[in-house]
Order: sequence, then C-alpha cells, then structure tokens
Amino acid sequence: MKRLMLLIIFLPIVIFGLEASKGKISGKVIDSSTKEPVPGVNVVVVGTNLGASTDLDGNFVISGIDIGTYQIRISSVGYATMVKTDIVVNSAKPTELLIELIQETIEFESVNVKANYFMKDPNEIGSISNFSYEEIRRAPGGFEDVVRALTVLPGVAQTSAGRNDLIVRGGAPSENLYIVDGFIVPNINHFGTQGATGGPISYINLDYVRETTFSTGGFSSLYGDKLSSVLSIELRDGRKDKIGGKGTISASQFGFNLEGPISNKGNFIFSVRRSYLDFIFNAAGFNFVPEYYDVLSKINYDINQKEKLSFLFISAFDKVKFNNKTSEDRYENSRILGSNQNSYVTGISYRKLIPNGFYTLTLGRNFTDFDSSQKDSLLNPIFQNISREGENELKGDLVYKLSKNSELNFGASVKTVKFSADIKLPTFITTFGERLSLSSVKTKNNFVKSNIYGQYNTLLLNKLRLNLGARLDYFNGIESKYYFNPRISFTYLVGELATLNLSIGQYSQSPSYIWLAAIPSNKNLKAVTVNQIVLGYERNLTEDLKLKLEGFSKRYFDYPTSLLRPYLVLANTGAGYVGTEDNFSSFGFEPLVSKGKGNVNGVELSLQKKASEIPHYGIISITYSKARFAALDGIERDGSYDQRLIINATGGYIFNESWEASLKFKFATGNPYTPFNNDGTQSVINYNTKRFKSFHSIDLRVDKRWDFDGWNLITYLDIQNIYNNKNTNIIRWDYRKNKVAENNSIGILPSIGVSLEF
Repeated sequence: MKRLMLLIIFLPIVIFGLEASKGKISGKVIDSSTKEPVPGVNVVVVGTNLGASTDLDGNFVISGIDIGTYQIRISSVGYATMVKTDIVVNSAKPTELLIELIQETIEFESVNVKANYFMKDPNEIGSISNFSYEEIRRAPGGFEDVVRALTVLPGVAQTSAGRNDLIVRGGAPSENLYIVDGFIVPNINHFGTQGATGGPISYINLDYVRETTFSTGGFSSLYGDKLSSVLSIELRDGRKDKIGGKGTISASQFGFNLEGPISNKGNFIFSVRRSYLDFIFNAAGFNFVPEYYDVLSKINYDINQKEKLSFLFISAFDKVKFNNKTSEDRYENSRILGSNQNSYVTGISYRKLIPNGFYTLTLGRNFTDFDSSQKDSLLNPIFQNISREGENELKGDLVYKLSKNSELNFGASVKTVKFSADIKLPTFITTFGERLSLSSVKTKNNFVKSNIYGQYNTLLLNKLRLNLGARLDYFNGIESKYYFNPRISFTYLVGELATLNLSIGQYSQSPSYIWLAAIPSNKNLKAVTVNQIVLGYERNLTEDLKLKLEGFSKRYFDYPTSLLRPYLVLANTGAGYVGTEDNFSSFGFEPLVSKGKGNVNGVELSLQKKASEIPHYGIISITYSKARFAALDGIERDGSYDQRLIINATGGYIFNESWEASLKFKFATGNPYTPFNNDGTQSVINYNTKRFKSFHSIDLRVDKRWDFDGWNLITYLDIQNIYNNKNTNIIRWDYRKNKVAENNSIGILPSIGVSLEF
C-alpha cells in the first residue's frame, strides 16, 4: 500500500516533468433577485493585478492567470461587495463562475466598503451555511460526499462513521429535505433507508456541484413537508468552449465525466460511476457484498436572453449479494436487511425573466423501487418487502422585486403519488417480547399532495430585515388533510459587523407512505408538527472570519407512536441498517396513533475562517443540546439520537499551487441505547437508559495537484481515524455465544484518490 501511494503521488513528476503555468477565469454576474445580468461589474483576482469588467450580458473573462487557488473580489455600485474563495485555476479548462450579487440596501456614511466572504440569501435568516465545490471536495474523511461534508457544522450529528444519516438538532433522519436544481429528491443516497433520508454514500456526483446551501432550522415558507433541515444543491453548467472530461478513482468508486457545448446556446454534463467494493469484498471472501452504479445528466439551453430550459436526470442502481458458503456466513447474513434499489429523479425546468423578477415552472418525477429482504441462518425468509414509490410534481414559483428594499416570493405545486407494496413478515417477536401483528400486506395507493406558499421580505428603518411567510400543505392520504404553517423571522443590524437574528415558525411533515400502507387504521395519523424558535448572533471579526452563536428550541407533537409498543415513538427510528436489529421499528408495521411528543433545546457556537490571502481555512463548532421524547405511555425518555455535546474542528492550509493539507477532529457524547438482559431480551424499563462511550476521531487528508498543457491531475491521501479508535455504536445479542456483542466502527481507514481532467 505504501509503495502504491508513493507511485501515485510521484510517478507523474517523472513522466511529465514540468507543469504548465497559465489558465483563465470566465463567468457571468447576475442580480440574485431578478436573475438579470449586471453590466459594469469589477471582477478582480485578489493578490494580482488581473481583473475584468462585465459586458452588457454580465459576462467576463480574465486570462493569463498563474495556476493556483485564488479569491475573486466582485464589486459594483448598488450591490454588496463580495469575495468568492477557493477558485482553482488550471490549464485543463476555464474556471467558470456564476456570481449572484445582492443589492446593497443598507448604507453607511463615512464607512469603508468591506468585502463579504459570507454572503447569505436575504430570504433565509440564520442557521444557514454555504459550501462551494472545493470546500466539499477537500473535506477530510468525507469521501468527496456532499452530505458527509455537513457533519462539521454546529447542530449536526452523525450516527456512525459508515453512514451519512444526518441528525439535525435532535431530529430524526427522516426530517431532512434534499433539493437538487429545484427538484425534490426523497433520498440522495445509495442503499437509502425507506421512509428516511440516510444511507452509506450520496449518489450526487460532486464534480458537478456548484455550491450547496444548508439550513439547520428556522427555514422559510418556501420549503415544507420536512421538519429539521433543508439541503439545496445547485449543479453547475457544462463547459462552453469545447468537449472535455474527467476520469476518477476514489475511495470506493471509479467513474467518467463528459461535458461541453451542444451549440452556442446549450451545454451538457454527463457522468457514470461504479463502485468497486464488490471486487474487493469478493476477493477477500466477505459474506456481504454491495454493488452500485449512478448516472447524472443535465442539459441547459438558452432560448434567448430572457428564457432558459434545463433538463435533469439522476439515477442510482444498488444491489446486494450474499455469500452463504459457510454456516458462519449464513449466521452473519441473517442479521442484515439486504436492499436492492433502483431510483431516479428527472425533470424539466423553464425560467423566464420578467421586469423586476422572474418565474420558474418545473415538471419533475422521482421514483424508487425497493426490494428488501432478510433470511435466517437456514435461509428461511424473515422479511420481504417489494415497494415502489413514484411522485410526479408540477410546480410554479414567482419572485418579484417590489422595490429596492422589498421582495415577494409566491409559489404552488401539485404532486400525484403512486405507492405499492408487497410485504411479508412471518410471525416476528421483538426483543421486548411483543408479537408484530402484520404477517403480509399487498396494496396499491394513489395519493395527491399539494401546497401553496408565499413570503414577503422587506427592510425596515434601514436596520431591520423582516421575512413574513406562510404555507398551506394538503395530503389526501390521511384524515386530517390540511396543514397551515406560518413563519416569521427578523434580522437586526448591530453596527456594520454584527446582526441579531430571530426565527419563529411552525413546520409539518406528512407520514411516510410505508406507515400508511402497513395498517389501514394508520390513515388516521396526523402530520408530524414542530414549533421552532431560533435566536442567534453573528459577527464578522474580520472579512474572512465569522463568529456565530445560536440557541434553539423545538416542540414536537403528533409524532406517530405505537399502540402495540407504547414506549416507541417513531422519532427514534430511521437510522442505520434497519431490520431485525431494530425490531422493524422504522417501517410502522403496527397500529400507530399521533400521540408522540418531544422537546429539543440547545445552544451552538461556531467560528469559521474562509480561505483568503491568508491561505488557511477552518470551522470550529460546539453544540450542547438535549432531546427528550415521550411515546404513548407518556414517559419522557432521552431520544435515540440525543448527543448532548458535539465538538467539531476542521481546517486546512494551502501551501502553494500544488500542495494542500487538512485535518478534522470530531467528538460527540454517546447515543442512548437499551441494554440486553441475560437471556437476550430487552426490558421497557431500561429503554434508552444506557449510553455508548463518547465518540472521537481525527481524519487527515493531503492533496497534490499537477497541471500540464491542457490537462491536470489531482491525487490525494485520506486517512480516517488516524489513531485507530474503534468507537462502539451498536450492541447485538449473539445467540450462539449467549452474550452481548459490540459492533465497533471501522478503525484506521486509509484511502487514495486519483482524478485526471482534460
């Protein structure tokens, strides 16, 4: 392994010799509210004498730039000056940027204009973080995964190192909303958990991600049917100069990208990737062998200066193979719920600019085919679930600027849903002694979901920004079909460097389709509802350094809880590889009632440094919170995802145009769990009364770039858990040895990656 790493890092130097030296940056500058091009904008490469001004169409080109990583300063009269960081220049292709300027609505007298490294959408106040492609790519221990990179943020917990189930401010992994280029994606992960949003790794190709916006609470009325967070992923356009591509071998997969112009009005991106873990697992004789593929394609076409069409298709194909050659293999596999899945999201989007605004029409579809099964050690079926979930959505959204200081956002959507399930669950007795009443179900359902929302954003007295919004959601799959959710937020400017933020709102989420299908009476469930209050203080200590302090309170009610298991509230389910290990709790295979409730309270402190002329970056965050839930029995217990203290520290240093290194430290108090009795059963009185030991690890990553004439090479070495701390996150009962067996996370895990771009 050491020789292979050295060969990957140093062989290109021997073969190709000296590196090329020049590249260019091109892009377009538009108004963030109206999407109109902004002419006459000054675009300057920080630390150089290079720059350009945008033309009448908002376009600019800066040529003759030395290879390296830069910051771009963008300034124009009437707009807030901003800085884009981590702009990587190479000779393989032009670095293309889309810059959205925010109108300067607050004016100070006799104050020098300062650049903002932390630009934020005025429609979203507080609890917002933005990450560029480069910030996600280089995250230590992140597998270049969009979701894993978010775990360094305050208020975000991770259930295990092997998965990216997001636990946001004590909420369940089913409470997170994913949006890709405006299209809702139920779950963006390979081998995703049905009814939740987690999985081992994302199937969104990071190479085509322009930026991400992540809200950990208090989000606006533009988003609904989720309770805890919103992750919005914006994909970039394809190359406009010529056809180019990229080949990649990373920690778990290899793939090929292709992009380029279709005509002078259109461009495309395309990628296909495949895991190679199945080759390694088969060669090593593992009993559990996963295999996956994913495909991403996007086409843009500019009809004219005012109208644009975009087509998107993303799909994932997941398959699990069990090697049952020995009795040991069969026993180990009997504990695993295998899931073969095919899923895709596709759609077409039309955007038209109008005076003082724009509107967008989207027609999209997402579909997932679940084929899940589990067998005992004699290969007799324990569980089989063949489910299909398909959603078709027509959505319209209008953004209209009423004045320099105020804006209106209005939208509506209608969604048709087809859900079918063929479930077999022979008599199953939980470790707590209950017998699940479901033996089999075969059902087909057609549902309708719709919503209408509006938001008004304005600036008052030159210091107070107000967001006032509401949404009405409809779902005909349950008896209580309508849910009205008002939301309001404020941000108050304290001097020129600090703000006070307050967000108050109500959020609701429809029950999972699988919950409704299993038991007919579950259609009496209500939407889960949470009332949230978020109070925060932000201060820019310097242009590139921001301090943030936030406190939050969440009050859950109408959470589904079991009539059969009165201690079980479904807020405590949905993470990990569900099945017999969690007594099939997350599927809702039992009569449910909307009687669960919960409280989550916490405080977060974070300090973020952006890469600037001082070439280091980082985030330090500390979160203290408490999550308590009560099921039908009314006893308040610690939530299964209650990690009281979370400390994250990540940072890196850009040594030069070739070398970069980064480090991540993570600490979290252990999750609650229920201990086993001496006979392998569990007792309700002990439910979530014990805690795992605190989790902690350090990840290290080193990147090396080579740039040659017309192509470049990136290699990296990423070492997770460098001091080999095997954290315990699951306990099981070993029926062969008649004792508790601890399931430890993977210890030290080195991985290498190679990307060749042309």
